[in-house]
Amino acid sequence: MAHLELAGIGFSLPDGRVLLDDVSLRVGEGARMALIGPNGAGKSTLLRIATGRSAPHEGTVTHSGSLAVMDQWVGRASDERTVRDLLVEHAPPVPAAVARRIEAAEEAMMLADDEPAQLAYAQALADWADVGGYQLEAEWDEICMSVLAQPYDRAQWRRADSLSGGEAKRLVLTALLRGPADLLVLDEPDNSLDVPAKRWLEEQLRASGKAVLFISHDRELLAATATQIVTLEPAGTGSTAWIHGGGFANYAQARNDRMARLEDLRRRWDEEHQKLRAQMLMYKQKASYNADMASRYQAARTRLEKFEQAGPPQEVTRDQHVTMRLTGGRTAKRAVVCTGLALDGLTQPFDLEIWFGERVAVLGANGTGKSHLLRLLAGGGTDPDVEHRPVTDVLPAPVAHTGRAVLGSRVLPGWFTQQALPPALVGRTLVEILGRGEGRRRGIPREQAGRVLDRYELAGAAEQRVETLSGGQVARLQILLLELAGATLLLLDEPTDNLDLHSAQALEAGLTAFEGTVVAVTHDRWFTRTFDRFLQVRADGRVLETDEPVWSDDGALRRR
Repeated sequence: MAHLELAGIGFSLPDGRVLLDDVSLRVGEGARMALIGPNGAGKSTLLRIATGRSAPHEGTVTHSGSLAVMDQWVGRASDERTVRDLLVEHAPPVPAAVARRIEAAEEAMMLADDEPAQLAYAQALADWADVGGYQLEAEWDEICMSVLAQPYDRAQWRRADSLSGGEAKRLVLTALLRGPADLLVLDEPDNSLDVPAKRWLEEQLRASGKAVLFISHDRELLAATATQIVTLEPAGTGSTAWIHGGGFANYAQARNDRMARLEDLRRRWDEEHQKLRAQMLMYKQKASYNADMASRYQAARTRLEKFEQAGPPQEVTRDQHVTMRLTGGRTAKRAVVCTGLALDGLTQPFDLEIWFGERVAVLGANGTGKSHLLRLLAGGGTDPDVEHRPVTDVLPAPVAHTGRAVLGSRVLPGWFTQQALPPALVGRTLVEILGRGEGRRRGIPREQAGRVLDRYELAGAAEQRVETLSGGQVARLQILLLELAGATLLLLDEPTDNLDLHSAQALEAGLTAFEGTVVAVTHDRWFTRTFDRFLQVRADGRVLETDEPVWSDDGALRRR
């Protein structure tokens, strides 16, 4: 029986702050346990501890059965690994070790093609056959054909960052779900997946008999797959864990009921504490002039000390309250006009008008050109005027296209990108970033920066360098920078991917109050419900407007 158990896990950050405090959980055979909580609460750290990549400062980790892991950075822009590297790293340990020996032997032969090198290579190939390596390559071939529409011998040397993020994720997920490991630990497996791929993942997780511990912020996926939900709840002494034994459908009500119970217990404890203390003080005063009261005073004092030693009930966790003040401003009535626009190698020519104040969701499979469209608009469109330069110093790479994309007057594009942080921000703390300013965003003094960061629940990370933030904290910082820069056209490329549940809800509220135009690429079905227009970019290159979200695409496979 496969299981994973964490008991009494404690972990402190290098600066001495406690991140995790007495966290315990157990993933049983066949369970699908979702790990949620605010960005920065320690979810990814807990998964690293669970898989042995980090050691806890307190507590123990045990598991039975074979374990396989996928981290959240698979397929990111800076991922220089090849398709072969990804498949080898996520293969069972024995064939993975032999595959690395083959690669090392090949490199040795390139340096010195002598008899020892040839013998080492021959032995590695023999061992590869013994551990079932050729059968594994046949399986990899099926996976590459399924995900990339290419055989393994053609796809194996492609760099991971040449794939879309969704392709890289699905490649690894397919290998793990088909593999022999009976215990999976997945860090945000749904990030970068398009909706058909998310539905595929939901079906695979439900059908699999594997035990799974995973992090996700996708509310639809949580509702469809999780059999148990663990919430990391930050507190002054570190994050603790609350386990909800049901699914996501009744999670919100169960959590509200729990918070109400904890508040009631704390209120009763405070009342009893006040009563015992008042009684002790009363007897103390009487004992000062009546010796017969000394014994009663001592008894009252003992009761109070024992009560205080037992301590109050669990602290009521303060939910995050992210407040986004995306103000925007008036622009021309027609914010975006596309005429005969075609993205080279991606879309057929299409016309599009987006009016001031509209919320347009751009939908479609990965690799169809959605992000290219946003990048073109973020750069100001075709032959941009000076006023249409991005509100930040992040200049998008040019997008090859024909036709025209024109922004209206006073339209100031603000671009939220899912790619890596701009190099100019790396190495700087949040206070330094806000203090220096960039583009149309003015620098602000330290005290004001602290208040602004507090609205985004980033005050605790004010002195951290930006590259040390969690993915969700980076996403909130990007949105904050757009707020301060005064963008009137928000171009959001999968903005909710790394946002925790409270931050995603705060973004939805912020966009509702935003006086301006919003165009967002998203695969978040819950988030999409807040939009009023839908643009589908199809695999066959057609760009169609639909009355409601359309996630399926029966067109031809994307050209490769």
